[in-house]
Amino acid sequence: MYDEDDLSLLDTEEELESPLDQIEPFSAESEMAKPDPELMLELLENPQPQQRMLAARAFCDIEDERAVPHLIHLLTDNCPLVRVSAAYAIGRNPSPKAVEPLITQLNKDFNGYVRKGVVWALGNCRDRRSLVPLADALRTDIPAVRLWAASGLAQMAEVGYESVVAAIPPLIESLVQDPIAAVRSNCAWAIGQLCKELPSNVVYATAIDALIQAFAEDKDLGVREDAKASLLGVGDPRGLQLIETLELEGWF
Repeated sequence: MYDEDDLSLLDTEEELESPLDQIEPFSAESEMAKPDPELMLELLENPQPQQRMLAARAFCDIEDERAVPHLIHLLTDNCPLVRVSAAYAIGRNPSPKAVEPLITQLNKDFNGYVRKGVVWALGNCRDRRSLVPLADALRTDIPAVRLWAASGLAQMAEVGYESVVAAIPPLIESLVQDPIAAVRSNCAWAIGQLCKELPSNVVYATAIDALIQAFAEDKDLGVREDAKASLLGVGDPRGLQLIETLELEGWF
């Protein structure tokens, strides 16, 4: 689906970071300098791409539902910097109206940076419609997109039981199979978040088994630590017993 240039866009370690890691939050001092929403709304339709990009970025810090229709429109902008800024801004201003346009753009955008922002925004929308595209992205996209697709699936915890159940299998699959440790770590974290919303049933037991396997067998220490943290967070007796046993044996 994606060309070779795109596949190499985000494979470096630094590009596995959060889409918002480079967007500094407003402090008490900078609060006074927060952009004027009225002006930023006007600039979203400016003919200059640089102005549209800056306006979209402003709505990463400004919450204003009036911007949502403009940001949705900018998802298809000719400039990829505008598109990615619009995606992040929608993530800060999530709306049910943005879900379908985000899914459409995820399926057709050949820029990895844009898709990375889109999956983050889809997760923040906390909508059942996001589940399938996030699961597909987790299975098939480049590492940075897979990383945030895993985090996005964790947001299904706030959608409902059926969404939680449906999100578990692709996360387990990637926890076991993904070649990138950071992606596996995010899957371990996401599974832990979802397990907190599950009763003690077959799906829950399968998810705990996957976390136990990752904790005991993954070659990456970071993945093992994240699997351990998830088991501790859920408080599952089997997981807690295994952790205690391995630590007593000096396994670490």
